[in-house]
Amino acid sequence: MPALPTRALGVALLLASVAPGMVLAQAPKSPPPTSPPATAASKPALPVGVEQALYLIRSTLLTLHDANRTNNYSVLRDLAAPDVQTRNTAADLSQVFADLRQRKVDLSGVALAAPQLTAPPSLDANRMLRLVGYVPTTPLQINFELLFQNVEGRWRMFAIAVTTPPAPQPANSKVPAPKKAN
Repeated sequence: MPALPTRALGVALLLASVAPGMVLAQAPKSPPPTSPPATAASKPALPVGVEQALYLIRSTLLTLHDANRTNNYSVLRDLAAPDVQTRNTAADLSQVFADLRQRKVDLSGVALAAPQLTAPPSLDANRMLRLVGYVPTTPLQINFELLFQNVEGRWRMFAIAVTTPPAPQPANSKVPAPKKAN
C-alpha cells in the first residue's frame, strides 16, 4: 500500500502498521479468499458500486471534518468498526488528528466536489474494502486512503489516512510573460 504524499493530517486506528502514513486496528487473521481466476472476457465485480463508494468517502471525511471542528471524536469512533472502538478512545483520536485540527484544514469541500478514485474499490486479503483517491479542492487537495470492515452487512470505517498537498495548478493557468517592446 503506497503512502500518501505530503504532510499527513491524520492517521487513526492504532495498532498494526500497514504502510507509512496509515495505521490500522489489527485485522482478524483469515485465509485469503479463493476464487476462480478471471478470464479475459470476464471482469471481476467491484465490491461496492461507485455510488456507495462515494457515499462512504464523503460521509467518513465529513465526520472527520466535524470531529476536527468540535474536537469531539466520539461520533467518529462510534461509527467505526468494533476493533477500532476497542483500541481507541475519543481522546486517542483527538491526539491522532491534532495536527489536522490545529492547522484548521477545511475538509467541507468533500460535500460539493466529487471524490476521484485513483484505483477501483478493492478487497484486501482480510476482506477489507479499500478506497483510495483525492478530492479536487483548493487551495489544498484532499488525498485519502480508507479501509472499511464489513460488520453485519454494513461497511464501517477501519482505517483512515488523509493528506492535503497544495492543489495542482491547471495546465492552462500560466499567464504568459509580457513581451518586451522593441
